[in-house]
Amino acid sequence: MSDDYHIRKGVEADLPTVLELIKELAIYERALHEVSNTIEMMKRDGFGEEPVFGFLVAVSSETGRIVGLSLYYYRYSTWKGKRLYLEDLIVTESERGKGVGKLLMDHTIEFGKSQNCTGMMWQALDWNEPALNFYKLYGATFDSEWVNCHLDFA
Repeated sequence: MSDDYHIRKGVEADLPTVLELIKELAIYERALHEVSNTIEMMKRDGFGEEPVFGFLVAVSSETGRIVGLSLYYYRYSTWKGKRLYLEDLIVTESERGKGVGKLLMDHTIEFGKSQNCTGMMWQALDWNEPALNFYKLYGATFDSEWVNCHLDFA
């Protein structure tokens, strides 16, 4: 399986495919109408003077196509210190169940460790049983005590 896919750091030229994967996830999560991100925004925010995110991609060895994505950024916990925040782990539908998600997750964890992070955090929808079951394989802790909050500026 590891010969079928390889993981590499994302580059600016990957952004059109990255946006396609983001939209595919939004469709799965029934929220495509909420996607307002653009390639130009991602260029600025990921490859500008002060990048605020990074990403890894899973590439099919057979086709050379990007089939998965792990998008992350750093956050700082007053209790724990530097943490890696996994914004999204996406595998295109046709490649799910083939181990791509595990490769991405494993590489993301190793990346976080290499950056001296004290751990990794992320969110999952409570109805997304496949994702929740996947994260259980890693011994993830599920927190029902905290309420997610957000404020949109635009």
